[in-house]
Amino acid sequence: MEYVPRERVGPLTAILSVVSLVIVFAAAGGQIPQSAVPGAPAWMLDLIPHLNVAISVAAIATITLGWRAIRRGEVERHRIAMIASFGLFAAFLVFYLYRLIAMGGPQPFPGPDAIYQFVYLPLLAVHIFLAVVCVPLVYYVILLAFAHPIEELRRTSHARFGRLAASLWLISFTLGIAVYVLLYVVY
Repeated sequence: MEYVPRERVGPLTAILSVVSLVIVFAAAGGQIPQSAVPGAPAWMLDLIPHLNVAISVAAIATITLGWRAIRRGEVERHRIAMIASFGLFAAFLVFYLYRLIAMGGPQPFPGPDAIYQFVYLPLLAVHIFLAVVCVPLVYYVILLAFAHPIEELRRTSHARFGRLAASLWLISFTLGIAVYVLLYVVY
């Protein structure tokens, strides 16, 4: 069943990607005023990073399950796992953006300057780069899946871009967990 017109996959991918990334970078840069989101108690803002790491672990699991399912030819199981992965990613992003806006920007690194410069920043940079690259890839493969019947999907670039998106997504989520460990466990 087609939910997205085929000719709109490219333009929708571009529009959704640009809008998503503009919002993320505006929030990270402190360009969205704190008054744009409802206030929350400190305990709730403090809970969000821990919730997001749990969401990240769940997303890694669903992406892996989806990948394994499609390799076994279990298309319906793959579809469910990948839609769940996208839902987890969306939930992560909503919580992340809410906290970022509510706090007026990203949290400063509390550890030593040498760790900040040579460990934290490189991990964060690769994580952010991969997340930015993943956004259009994930939108593209999901929109392709919603634009074609399953029997036609093999004749599209869904599998090729899906493998790339899943690989980068897994690495990005894993690096995000490493950033969390540095911010909240080690320091």
